[in-house]
Amino acid sequence: MKKSYIRLGVNIDHIAFIKKARETNYPNLCRAVEICEDAGADVITIHLREDRRHIQDKDAYQIRQCCKELNFEMANTLEMVKIAKDLAPNYCCIVPEKREEKTTEGGLNLSDLPTSSKTIFKDNISLLKDTGIEVSLFINPTRNDIEISKELGAQAVELHTGSFSDTTDENQLKIEFDKLSDSSIYAHDMGLKVNAGHGLNYMNIGKIAKLPHINELNIGHSIIAESVYCGLKDAIIKIKRIIESCD
Repeated sequence: MKKSYIRLGVNIDHIAFIKKARETNYPNLCRAVEICEDAGADVITIHLREDRRHIQDKDAYQIRQCCKELNFEMANTLEMVKIAKDLAPNYCCIVPEKREEKTTEGGLNLSDLPTSSKTIFKDNISLLKDTGIEVSLFINPTRNDIEISKELGAQAVELHTGSFSDTTDENQLKIEFDKLSDSSIYAHDMGLKVNAGHGLNYMNIGKIAKLPHINELNIGHSIIAESVYCGLKDAIIKIKRIIESCD
């Protein structure tokens, strides 16, 4: 049986980082969006962090005006909920966030959430959904976190692929892949859309694309890094071909 089409989300945070580094008006983010979409990106992903280290508020609004579909990664804070409601992206993915981290480290720690925190999650998810935004939670690949995501009202989960991507040991690689595979099946059976991302690159994406029930893969850093050599359009076309070849 032919594998279902897997959507590609291209994260352009690192293009915005170049702009932020010298506080310039370039690179033009809408031009980047146009190139991404022309090359086959199904959705543009951005993460407006609390410390605004790459994407700025004005960047987010500019990108929203010029992209076809926007996935807005955000912390579970009232500030971000207010921005998301005003920005009106197609999708919001709630992620963990620490100021000292270089990039998102692991999924949301849902298993240890106290009742009060669960209530905040439910309320914020409800506010986003009422605006017509599809909400996903960025989680570690465990059945417990999937069950809690469903309980909180999420419509989708994004499985954290960082442990898989960082592993070089073949035995551990199989363990991590099996976790992702089991979680993908379990989430799908619970009626949740299944997305995945973090640390994905040209070497490991072929394996991840073979996971069952994957709706979307979000990739950023490796695409932008490859674009240094071959250009943004060709970098996206290259990774799309790998994904589409994995029937």
